[in-house]
Amino acid sequence: MQLEIKNANIGYNKTLVSNANANLKLGDVCLLIGNNGVGKTTLIKSILHQLPLIHGEIAINGKNVKNLSVKEIAENIAIVFSKSVIPQHYTVEDLISLGKYIYYPFYFELKKEDREEVAHIIEELDLNEYRYTLLKNLSDGNLQKALIGRAITQNSPVIILDEPTTHLDEKNKIIILKTLRKLAKDQNKLILFSSHDWRLAKEFADKIWYIKNSTLYAGIVEDILLQHDELTNASLFQMNADYIPPHISAPQVPKEMLYSLLQKNFQKDLSALNFEFQNRFWIITKGSSQYQCESFEEIIHLVTNIH
Repeated sequence: MQLEIKNANIGYNKTLVSNANANLKLGDVCLLIGNNGVGKTTLIKSILHQLPLIHGEIAINGKNVKNLSVKEIAENIAIVFSKSVIPQHYTVEDLISLGKYIYYPFYFELKKEDREEVAHIIEELDLNEYRYTLLKNLSDGNLQKALIGRAITQNSPVIILDEPTTHLDEKNKIIILKTLRKLAKDQNKLILFSSHDWRLAKEFADKIWYIKNSTLYAGIVEDILLQHDELTNASLFQMNADYIPPHISAPQVPKEMLYSLLQKNFQKDLSALNFEFQNRFWIITKGSSQYQCESFEEIIHLVTNIH
């Protein structure tokens, strides 16, 4: 099974994305990324045929989505939008159970195996203590997890999520992304999710769809990241021309944080300094002198006084 975009012009009254071509298969996890207003949500709505294409075709399993019924699209695609209408008097269990009702008339009771599956998903998403909590009493983060649970319960081969991690703290963001990747690999699902954070791609995605200047760039994560410096350039928000970074030897996260700290606080050439991260300490070398700092606050004080 594949999701294919063929020579598509995507938009409303005007084209937002021109001549888009991309494809995903079962087992793929794809990050859809781009600035606000470039057409990410519009692309998702076009895949669902909630918005007709200006030109071209979007196909699921070789069938043009414009020829599929609403029920057929629901059987193939589960969707979580960042803004959803919430049935306020439903519990978490009620909401997650809704994913099953595309297979039954709404007045039918769920089978035992369906209820067991719902319980398993609630546990996977770390929502056990909120199982019988009304949705109106949930935090934004737990509500988002419950909405994602409903999409998982739908058992569609494709799951599309619009900004699924927006309201989540780091712990819950990782729970969601690990669950989605596990679904893709263990149950052969196709996962497409949008975000503003390209770093999620390195850890959780196989492919990227990147919208820039009305063009959809699609491919393997590492290929797309290397082809577009603005996605990974640590000096993207550099505010002064006099700053020249030092040499930094450290794992990616502390390296990025140190770079950010220095370029925000110093408008000068720091290339004579060498920073190395060792056992939670920063070793700073300048010529024959060596210093040790345990915190970024100490680093600011040190660099201010030795340079």
